[in-house]
Amino acid sequence: MQIMKMPLLTAIKIKVEYQGPTQLKKIRLPALVTREGVLISLLQYLSEAHRSNSWRAKVTSAVGMLLDYIALSGIPFDNPTTLLRSFRTALKSGTIDLSLEDPTGLYWPNRSQANADDIVTLLTGYTDWLTKQPGHSGVVMNPIREATKHEERLNWCAYHHRQDNKLLSHLTSDEEREMNRFRREVGRERASPVILDEVKRFPQEHFNTLIDEGFVIASPRSEDKRLRMDYKSQAMTLLMNHGGLRKSELFHIYLDDIEIDVERCEAIVRVHHPSQGKAPEKGYKNREDYLLRKFRMKPRTDYLKSESLHAGWKAPTTNTQMFFVVSFYPPVKAQEFLLAFQNYLLYQRVDSKGRHPFAFTNSKGRPETIKNFQRLHTAAVIRIGLGCSKYQGTSEHGHRHAYGYRLADNGFTQLEIQRSMHHAHPDSCLVYLQATDEDLRERMRKTEAKNRTSAPVETFESEDIEALGRPLASYRGITRPRN
Repeated sequence: MQIMKMPLLTAIKIKVEYQGPTQLKKIRLPALVTREGVLISLLQYLSEAHRSNSWRAKVTSAVGMLLDYIALSGIPFDNPTTLLRSFRTALKSGTIDLSLEDPTGLYWPNRSQANADDIVTLLTGYTDWLTKQPGHSGVVMNPIREATKHEERLNWCAYHHRQDNKLLSHLTSDEEREMNRFRREVGRERASPVILDEVKRFPQEHFNTLIDEGFVIASPRSEDKRLRMDYKSQAMTLLMNHGGLRKSELFHIYLDDIEIDVERCEAIVRVHHPSQGKAPEKGYKNREDYLLRKFRMKPRTDYLKSESLHAGWKAPTTNTQMFFVVSFYPPVKAQEFLLAFQNYLLYQRVDSKGRHPFAFTNSKGRPETIKNFQRLHTAAVIRIGLGCSKYQGTSEHGHRHAYGYRLADNGFTQLEIQRSMHHAHPDSCLVYLQATDEDLRERMRKTEAKNRTSAPVETFESEDIEALGRPLASYRGITRPRN
């Protein structure tokens, strides 16, 4: 058995504190270091783009891959069309041959067409930005200093991009170019027509078992239930499955964001924008200001994805005060969540000692992390005898899918579901509402049973089965209607 070799790298990813020429404070960014130093132009591009840290990490990886390919592929650099087309081909087919050897030393596995096109799209945005920089010429990227060799190569791609505006345009027809906006770089290939993959939701028949038996923090033999149950994970999972929250949204909730409706004995949960949301105390402009001045922290979206405090934010719709209220369904689940959350506060929450405002903490009183909650959820799913995977619907996101499907199954309109799930576009919720293959098969069975005539049913004859060339035992129990 041959062992795969590690790829050679010409650009290494690191984390740096960067302050742009027009910025007042430093920000933490991913960066690329080559033999000639840090790629400054990339840092400037990332700092000017008001995008998520996940996007910044993807751009950095894409640029690093291009630099590695330029240095190691052996493709002549006097033809950008050949280079970019070859780069995309290498992304799609990989660089490893049948003997598991790779003359380039890259050792790239093959990627899906969509993934390869996404990488090219990220590079397109960067080269677009390069062409608009003052003093851009294909040799000098930054007007203050000369470009390094790596920057010169990237800038050269951008120069040809600006001159031609549609690299590889001669390889595509006008119709294809019009249909596909990514043709200007290397041409996004037309995908084969496919039906969207069915979205797996958490199996409802196992949810109560997950809550009652999956989330434990001590031996099941513990007599005191308060020591045995993991109330925190119960509360967080209820927010996803019956409140429709995304996993990342859990980690932006402050302790003050959870209130009690005394009349109904229900929880009222508000989820604020991580930075622009209203601070829970007077004297602060917003939550970003509140975190900085009181706790010396940043909004959790501003931490790098590789840092434990990072939590994403997918821009859900909010009101003018930059928050939305969780809509529990069925409404009685608001009471169930309140009970779990109160037990968590009374018996298990470790006091943060004024170090942060977040509702959910770890065993040391620090803000709970996505990675740790994923570990707890996976362990709970396995504990009740299920496999934990996205395909089975038993990952954390399967709960949000269950929430959306439950609303649709109970007659809520598309616009009502959009509002409940806080989508910006009414069609965004459709992916949560589609029936699974099993749903369709069950409906077919019910429809067939409803329309079935009173004709008697007979079992297949043995000679019919044997004529098919398969063992009779494998067809036992198969029936067919009489003619």
